Amino acid sequence: MLLLAPSPPAAPSAAHRRKVGQSAHRVRCSSVRELERSPNPRPGERLPPLREAKRVVLVRHGQSTWNAEGRIQGSSDISVLTPKGESQAETSRLMLLSDSFDACFTSPLARSRRTAEIIWADRGEDLIPDSDLREIDLYSFQGLLKNEGKERYGVLYRQWQKNAANFSIDGHYPVRELWDRAQNCWERILAHEGKSVLVVAHNAVNQALVATSLGLGTEYFRILLQSNCGASVLDFTPQAGGGPPAVCLNRLNQTPNSPVASGSSAGRKTSKRIILVCQGATQNSAEIGVGGMGYAPLNMLGIIQSQKTAELLLDQKVNGILCSPQVAAVDTATTICEVQEAADCLGADCVPRYVEMKKLLELEIDDAFQTKQKSFGEIAQSGWLGSMEYRTLEGLWNQSKAAWQALLNELQDDTSERILVVVGHPDGPKGRGVVRCTNYTAHLGRWSIPITRTMETDEEF
Repeated sequence: MLLLAPSPPAAPSAAHRRKVGQSAHRVRCSSVRELERSPNPRPGERLPPLREAKRVVLVRHGQSTWNAEGRIQGSSDISVLTPKGESQAETSRLMLLSDSFDACFTSPLARSRRTAEIIWADRGEDLIPDSDLREIDLYSFQGLLKNEGKERYGVLYRQWQKNAANFSIDGHYPVRELWDRAQNCWERILAHEGKSVLVVAHNAVNQALVATSLGLGTEYFRILLQSNCGASVLDFTPQAGGGPPAVCLNRLNQTPNSPVASGSSAGRKTSKRIILVCQGATQNSAEIGVGGMGYAPLNMLGIIQSQKTAELLLDQKVNGILCSPQVAAVDTATTICEVQEAADCLGADCVPRYVEMKKLLELEIDDAFQTKQKSFGEIAQSGWLGSMEYRTLEGLWNQSKAAWQALLNELQDDTSERILVVVGHPDGPKGRGVVRCTNYTAHLGRWSIPITRTMETDEEF
């Protein structure tokens, strides 16, 4: 499941990143002039080649004293974990207990290092501190309460809030410097011989690590939400010929809490949300590879998955449900709709709800995907782009753009709260939303997919 909190578009970044050489313990911050004249690398070109598959799990530190106070931390090292933060770290330890990590990289800042110590517990290997994993450098802003930042810096603080990618302070571009640091971190993390690596760091730097691994620029700052002790999982697969590895964002910002609960996203309140739901399992799911699951009806597991997803959404007053015309998506959407409209009988609301349900042609899987595709193992070896014709993939991408526009048109342009549930196979957004979580399955109980797991064989990976 993927949850988006739509927000106004941010200005596109004009950032040009430079290639820098930094050790793990000594950092040289880039100046404004250096950043403005440097070239922009192609997506993913700076990831080092791999000899074998590798999984990297990113975890943000638990709640700190300055988090609780609403104070701007940046790369300062004054705040420590609160009791709540210690408890969050312990929950993360239990959540990741089944993974046989080979190494743990950590920011040297106290709040992150303490979180790493709790999660790492009695594992034999030493923690690996890396200065480039420290939080974003915010210079004169650091230590200020957020309302103090507004009062003292006015326009400059508003630029930080509205256009962070192009924000400069004290002669520096903090977000552009952060993207450089994240790229440098990947050189060391991926060079480690371990197949499963844990990284414990901070909100902004973890966002930058996810973005740079996927070839996304600084305009994606504040888009890829990282909650306290939220875990994100990235899978890297070697490519033939020794080029940069294929990257799969397996999970984003997994926490023990429900990602559909109301609240703010990245510190910004939102009244409109789009919740994407993948249809339940179908009768021919086991026989078909990547595509071809849409035309078959749900099997028993798919029915259970749909019911549990409907239960997860019961506390949300859903305004509308859009689905692919294919039968499995329609069945999943119908289950969610029926449970929503029975909210009063189920004790979740005092009055009946009416939920409008529509079929959206743009959410239907293209015919090219209904034929049997390569297995997931074959795709892991060749990379996603190597598993299908480029034109087919380009067609799917264009279709997903049209689907996103149709979804955004369903959100009324006013200040009223509105929740839209979408069932089908939509792809990534073109607009500037906040991605709160991806691939959430904890609500499925015994059928949930672990956030991470021991990788004893390449086939399991």
